[in-house]
Amino acid sequence: MILGLAKRWSVASYTLALLIVMPLVALILQSFLPDEAVFGHLMATVLPTYISNTLLLIFWVVIGALIFAIPAAWLVAKCRFPGRNIFQWALLLPLAMPAYVVAYVYTDLFDYAGPIQRSLRALFSWQTPHDYYFPQVRSLGGAAIMLALVLFPYIYLLARTAFMEQSASLGHAARVMGCSPWKSFWRLSLPMARPALAVGATLVAMETAADFATVSYFAVPTLTTAVYDTWFEYGSLTAAAKLSTIMLFVVFAFVGFERFARRKQQLFQKQSAPGELDYYCLNGAKAFAATGYCFILLGLAFILPFVILLQYAWGYFAESWNANFFEYSFNSLWISLLVSVICVCIGIVLMFVRRVSPRKADMLPSRLASTGYALPGTVLAIGILVPFTQLDFAINDLAYYFGLQEPGLILTGSTFILICAFCIRFAAIAIGSIENSYKRISPSLDMASVTLGLTPKSMLTRVHIPLLRKGIFAGLLLVFIECMKELPAALLLRPIGFENLATYVFQFVSDEQLEHGALAAIVIVLVGLVPLIYLNRSLEQEK
Repeated sequence: MILGLAKRWSVASYTLALLIVMPLVALILQSFLPDEAVFGHLMATVLPTYISNTLLLIFWVVIGALIFAIPAAWLVAKCRFPGRNIFQWALLLPLAMPAYVVAYVYTDLFDYAGPIQRSLRALFSWQTPHDYYFPQVRSLGGAAIMLALVLFPYIYLLARTAFMEQSASLGHAARVMGCSPWKSFWRLSLPMARPALAVGATLVAMETAADFATVSYFAVPTLTTAVYDTWFEYGSLTAAAKLSTIMLFVVFAFVGFERFARRKQQLFQKQSAPGELDYYCLNGAKAFAATGYCFILLGLAFILPFVILLQYAWGYFAESWNANFFEYSFNSLWISLLVSVICVCIGIVLMFVRRVSPRKADMLPSRLASTGYALPGTVLAIGILVPFTQLDFAINDLAYYFGLQEPGLILTGSTFILICAFCIRFAAIAIGSIENSYKRISPSLDMASVTLGLTPKSMLTRVHIPLLRKGIFAGLLLVFIECMKELPAALLLRPIGFENLATYVFQFVSDEQLEHGALAAIVIVLVGLVPLIYLNRSLEQEK
């Protein structure tokens, strides 16, 4: 630690942290303002439906994701079967697929006019919908299945890692005691993986609560759609802030419940050494079933939607390959690059102060700055609109007072507010990546730097940053991809006439014309595959 760390570094870290949490504070303060007209009407009519749908959707998505992920994670981690080496990384690919794109593809397949129902009617000579029953795709259950197919890799990744880290000696002991593979899984592996499953389920719950596009496409009223409709249809920022606060409470309640459930749980085990992993060798019908399960799951969650996207893009390539596609791709590119650089710079400053400062209070800014990622995009958008709208009004009032021309909405009417929202939401990703790299740097290097008379700035630029290259690159990459995919905040905060790839694709999905936006959707998916490949390579190197 550097005892003589300049106060300006500490002030800079607190300033950055306060700027990041400012929308959250503004949102809570705005929610206490009276607004009986709009919010009172919502509370008396549709608010209970919004809340119940949100909770039900989260519950079923988490259950579905657990059902999909746990068998796949255990098979890949503990069994030998054909295709295992491919499935261990391929089952991460659904994370790159936007949920609303998957929802459109399956709606097109299973709707009344889709090929599945047409084939059934032709096969059984059914004439009208009253002649047979077919589940409604556009429903809360349908939205839950779509989201579970896309989000289960969060649980799969953490569960696979937990299963692989379990000591092989425990498996040997279970066999000596006569436990079958099923009993070993149910009574040993699954309970020991509970912490990882809880964290994965919490991530899935938070992503589900934040989803806007899928529930909007399926016309399922949830808190996210309520926030969007309240702002755009009623124009009530206070009512939207109240709804956002309720949604924020739901998100933090899940995080708190997960930590409370594991407050007294302690797990001590010897991890498997390299080459010590214990596998069940599956043969015959068992091997076929394992391969079949993983392939069907991967096919439903990624392969089938991606192949259909390719067909759409090929058939409508001439219509899609136009000036709008290039313009919106450029918009996504430059905003994502700029936000990535800003977020990494924020992460470097905050983690540097946290590492070298002798004051425990200087650990607080990095923790405060990491709360932004827990905010759903719609909640963050309303939170950032509150102070920036007031600031715009203040600037115009000041210009009017001095007899100058009023500049208009220079903050909320430009891409500046969109960049700020992305930085607040995704700074936590860069902070986490750089923090992980800092753990690999020996504190003795800091002591040697102080002995050699380096200033804090010189230590950061000449010692730390060269050693943080991998963490900086990972942070840049992950933030870039998240910016490319972020939809709710972009929909609420984009300036008039501004589009990026995410909003461009969603407009086609909303208009039931994804065929024309399939090329843009493929770009989002392909870009999203990059961090997944990088993550898998990192995991393989660590293993």
